[in-house]
Amino acid sequence: MGELRDQAPLLNAFLAYQEEGRTAFTIPGHKQRTSHIDPDLGAVVDADVPLYGGLDEIKLSNQTLAHSEKLAARLWGADWARFSTGGSTHANQAIVLALGKPGDKVALSRTAHRSILSALVLAGLEPLWLSPEIDVATGVPIGIPVAELERVLPEKPIALLLTEPGYLGTLSDLPALISMAHDHKIPVIVDAAWGGHFGFHPELPPHVMSIGADALITSVHKALPGYSASALLLANIKYLDGDRLEQSFETTHTTSPAGAPLASIDGVRALLQSRGPELLGRLLELVVQFRNDIQKHFALPIFLTPSDFPEGRFDPCKIVLRANQLGASGVDIEKALLEKKVRVEMADRDTVVFLATLADDVDTFHILATVLLPILTSLQGVPRKGATALSWSVKPTVAMSMRQAYFSSTEFVTKAEAIGRVSADLVAPYPPGVAVLAPGETITADIVDGLSAAKSAGVRIAYASDPTLESYRVTKS
Repeated sequence: MGELRDQAPLLNAFLAYQEEGRTAFTIPGHKQRTSHIDPDLGAVVDADVPLYGGLDEIKLSNQTLAHSEKLAARLWGADWARFSTGGSTHANQAIVLALGKPGDKVALSRTAHRSILSALVLAGLEPLWLSPEIDVATGVPIGIPVAELERVLPEKPIALLLTEPGYLGTLSDLPALISMAHDHKIPVIVDAAWGGHFGFHPELPPHVMSIGADALITSVHKALPGYSASALLLANIKYLDGDRLEQSFETTHTTSPAGAPLASIDGVRALLQSRGPELLGRLLELVVQFRNDIQKHFALPIFLTPSDFPEGRFDPCKIVLRANQLGASGVDIEKALLEKKVRVEMADRDTVVFLATLADDVDTFHILATVLLPILTSLQGVPRKGATALSWSVKPTVAMSMRQAYFSSTEFVTKAEAIGRVSADLVAPYPPGVAVLAPGETITADIVDGLSAAKSAGVRIAYASDPTLESYRVTKS
């Protein structure tokens, strides 16, 4: 067996199932034999292994999953860990459902992913929105100020929910926020979907469990090399109800979890534990070299770097191109890259985000640099000041609870008639999936104009009932 397999019980069980060969009269219905019916369909499904009757016996008598989750809890210094095949979306929903009762309030970063907002609707909790500080020089959000949490404390939030790091790699002053919350016995839950690699190299920020957070949610398929929709939920129980958390996790998780995502979480955990500093050190070197190789061709700084922000408040693995500094459109840069079969994580008018992970090497960075440099050279124009994207700058006006709006009778009105009405939809540019409008919020002219401008610039606007944005779904008066 390979070295990593020896350290990862679920990964070993996945591979052993493939090697042993069994005759199954259980689900899944493909039985790893669908290639006998159709080779194309079989190529997709026949490598699938279930948890029940695959990674473990149907009665879970070997406790393989529980063993692997204990290893993860130990590595991150948590009391409790669960593996999800429903992504950070499921983990966010589980933790929110475990927090309180309908009508309770939570302090919540406005940069939260839509899955948190959906969870609030399910749980009936009410958000106390915390607005990020915007960096004057770059126009990007640099986290939630301590003063924002202090502002909402009189409203008695039962939890503080943060999204760290943000989509552009920036971080709040987390020790200060955690300390203030704990002074009031408020648990701190961090959606670290983009920060799964934190804490495993000295040049990276620490993972939030090590600085006192009560729960950490991270995607194992974003910054880490895990299977799609694999995620990890970790918690310490001092300020959280462990039984309620377990109940909420099971309530929202599938009863038929696929084995590959579970095995990948276990394998990635073992990889970080055994080789994290080595692999992340190599990635950091590659990212710095790439940025330097491109930057030397331009006078103005065209990438965000750790030196742009307070110490420890930016992910040094993040590659964020400042298209405004080039006088170019990030959407046009993305289109040109797609023509060369290079995909990026996100692009809007002023920004392009490239996701680099442990899976990248000298060759992939060489391809990117070779394709990107002539595109940037050809598209550059007159530099302009960066405009803060609508996702980061909107100041919501709450007219009714999200849950009330979600279940209200609704109607469609033109975008002109929508101004002043209450949205029944969550509307967000995607990526990053951060709400510009949430159910129950008043639609303003700035929001309507901003969404229309973003759509015209080539940004995908997600979740609106009318994707053309010519009409809006609103609550009936």
